[in-house]
Amino acid sequence: MRGEVGGWLLATAAAGAGAVWLWRHQDEVMTRRPVNEWTFTHMNLLMPAEDVRRGGQVFPLPRRMRPLEATYGFAGRERSLAELHARTNTTSFVVLHGGEIVHESYPGRFAGPGVRFQMFSMTKSVTSMLIGIALDEGAIKDVTEPVTVYCPELAGSAFDGVSIEHLLDMSSGVGDLEIYTARDALINRFARAATGGGSLHEVVASAERSTEAGTRFNYSTIDTQVLGWVLESATGHSLAQYATARLWSRIGAEHDAYYWLTRKHPRTAIGGGSLNATARDLARLGLLMSRGGQLNGQRIVPEAWVARSRGRGVPHLEVGALGPSGYPHYGYSNQWWTLGGERRPFTAVGIHGQYLYVDPDADVVIVKTSAWPTADDPSRDAESITALRAVADHLNG
Repeated sequence: MRGEVGGWLLATAAAGAGAVWLWRHQDEVMTRRPVNEWTFTHMNLLMPAEDVRRGGQVFPLPRRMRPLEATYGFAGRERSLAELHARTNTTSFVVLHGGEIVHESYPGRFAGPGVRFQMFSMTKSVTSMLIGIALDEGAIKDVTEPVTVYCPELAGSAFDGVSIEHLLDMSSGVGDLEIYTARDALINRFARAATGGGSLHEVVASAERSTEAGTRFNYSTIDTQVLGWVLESATGHSLAQYATARLWSRIGAEHDAYYWLTRKHPRTAIGGGSLNATARDLARLGLLMSRGGQLNGQRIVPEAWVARSRGRGVPHLEVGALGPSGYPHYGYSNQWWTLGGERRPFTAVGIHGQYLYVDPDADVVIVKTSAWPTADDPSRDAESITALRAVADHLNG
């Protein structure tokens, strides 16, 4: 009997220790393959969430399906899209040409047309769209305003003196390199606070200045989190409420989207990474940007804001000039990655392989969601961008 009780106590202690370990490492477990194919499509079952409501009328995306025989050259050989999906863990792939769906596939085991995918940092580009709308409405006066006008609680922190424009350009000069493999990196402390019940404000306020604002690109989810707080303060609405009223209800979305929220009260969305939406509705966002901020006969995003998102000639943000915080094939502007070249396509990008690729001159929009085994992967990213360019070139003919 004594042995049975001892065994039960040991088992209970082990289970308790396992639960504690799982709680402390939940952000790591959720992003590992093959678990991440499920978590990236079920975030609202794992975290608190706030809906972003669609409107009453769906904007049609006519289906003109045909074989998409584009190939791309990578690592010394020509490859097919089937190889792309296998090599880069694609979960959904939707291609629009001329506003029509010409290709749609869902290689992910939990994926489908009605499934909402975790966008990760593609969320940043949506936050930018909302900032542009708020500026146009006058809720935010000017991008040159200091962020402390809207977030006075950041006075005295490294963000004191940083402007909204600095945040839009990832040039705040605050924080370190966003390295997911370093457990004590600022981004990982931020992620643990979001999912584990910590304080995002404490993490953000603890960030240190690394360089003068406006002089160097340093990719930072913290910058976009502050942008989200600026937007919420300026409008008096949560990100989900403002996105519902000014964006999602107006693009003719098929499905509600949602932001997952922090566990700690007051719960807040991650303006740089917690929006979830279907691939088709992401394609509608891309179509909106491709058409200069207009969709279905209505102006939604200011045309000048869309133009700004394709690049505006800032030297340290040009393609190839981003330094250690960006890959050589990218530039950056307005929370979008720019790609230069004659047609000047631009793309939203999220960790683990999420893309919203927009080529207005070719009238092509491509959505690719993925479940990479790691957050960042230079080779998978280079291959994905090469393939997306090739698809746009193929359709442009």
